[in-house]
Amino acid sequence: MRLSARVVTGVGLTTAVTIGGMAALIVGAHRVDLVEQVRHGAGQLSDTIRSSTHSDMMENRREALQRQIEGIGKQDGIRQVRVFNRKGQIGFSSNTGEIGRILDPSSESCTACHRGGGTLLHPSPPDRTRILQGRDERLLSVITPIPNEPGCSQSACHAHEPSDTLLGVLEVSVSLADVDQRLASGRMRLVLLALAAIGAGSLALWWLTRTLVLQPVRSLAAATHRIAEGELGVTVPAPSSHELGDLARSFNTMTTRLSETQRQLAQADKLASVGRLAAGIAHEINNPLTGVLTYSSLLANRTTGEQDRSDLDVIVRETKRCREIVRNLLDFARPAAPKRASTDLNEVVRRSVAVVMNQLAIERVQLTLDLAESLPTVSADANQIQQVLVNLLINASDAIGEGGGTIRMSSRPVEGNPAEKAAPPPGVEIAVEDDGAGISADQLSRVFEPFFTTKGSRGTGLGLAVTWGIVEAHGGSILVDSIVGRGSRFTVRLPLVPAAGTVPRQRIPEAAAV
Repeated sequence: MRLSARVVTGVGLTTAVTIGGMAALIVGAHRVDLVEQVRHGAGQLSDTIRSSTHSDMMENRREALQRQIEGIGKQDGIRQVRVFNRKGQIGFSSNTGEIGRILDPSSESCTACHRGGGTLLHPSPPDRTRILQGRDERLLSVITPIPNEPGCSQSACHAHEPSDTLLGVLEVSVSLADVDQRLASGRMRLVLLALAAIGAGSLALWWLTRTLVLQPVRSLAAATHRIAEGELGVTVPAPSSHELGDLARSFNTMTTRLSETQRQLAQADKLASVGRLAAGIAHEINNPLTGVLTYSSLLANRTTGEQDRSDLDVIVRETKRCREIVRNLLDFARPAAPKRASTDLNEVVRRSVAVVMNQLAIERVQLTLDLAESLPTVSADANQIQQVLVNLLINASDAIGEGGGTIRMSSRPVEGNPAEKAAPPPGVEIAVEDDGAGISADQLSRVFEPFFTTKGSRGTGLGLAVTWGIVEAHGGSILVDSIVGRGSRFTVRLPLVPAAGTVPRQRIPEAAAV
């Protein structure tokens, strides 16, 4: 069964039970009201008959009393009028055939007065009435006790003792056929109205469910099937502002990101293949380059001519540059796992500065250190971290240029907050900040891509890519913030304890701006 059919069936059944229960209560209340009206009218009719026949009873005009009762019994809706004494003998009746018959004390007409062996002179309105089942219809029987009045017990024409409190009972039976017909008609109207309400409600619910729920869900289901078949760029319409619209918009965002991720993975796979190919070629090129460098150096040492020596120096210099490119390419394509040990990063900073100090002095670059005291040790490969810091210092010096400038290098501990999921773990942060030319916003997002450089022919574009790979292999992160004309700041964050399973990875690095 479809979802819409289940919803409509469930709501329809619930509505049917609810409306059916309400209809039953309404019909019951209507029945009680109608019967009460008939009971009240029958009681008034019985009291009226008793009053109208009072004089005939007092004067003992039996023929007149019988004619009056027969006339009343012929009226529409009245089925029977009779008077019987306290012994149950019928003295007067609209049905002359039963005059003189004695009623059974256990019959419906006698139970109101005979309770527990006694009599009830003044019964309550509910006790005065009984609903009886006739041959073809229901009857409402109303009894009215006839008490012993002083005129009856003291008159010379009557032989009633003053101790007799009850002389007889007047019984009037009226038809409930009209009441039953009205109840049946009202019940039928309620049933028709209930069916119409259930049908209209189910139809409206089906339309709303189909419009607001089923159509968006079907669009999402069809889109998921297409995604399962490999079409990741699928989107669904999301015009509504309710929860399903939010779901559709989230779905579109997810598919867009999946498509972008697929594109990046494909590009990364291509780059990885190119990297492996380049690494193999670079390894094969390395041996000839070593031979060229060796023989060029020997020839330069043996040559006495200035022009020849100058030419050989160019060959040696460019060969070394090629060898450096090959080495960086191999480092990027085949990153080595860090050999971790407890490392004092302040000491690594000082060793890195000692390596590039002469070059910085030649280029008139001033270096200031702001190292935190009592810096905690980290689990890291000191040689690889030194390579990272040397690369950052050389890049900062190149960004400053020939006019000279200042590089500021600092270290500080980073306090982690376990309560915040997005907070960095406890570790150490090293920052390299220069006052050089800076990096534009469009270039900032690409600085860690392999073979991308802002140095022109002076750079290979592999230094920051290798740096990023080393930092990530240590479970850390590298952030960059730059303003054109004011300088750049590279921040390396290393955790005190490396994350479990941290290994070197080959993928496209992404710049993280502070």
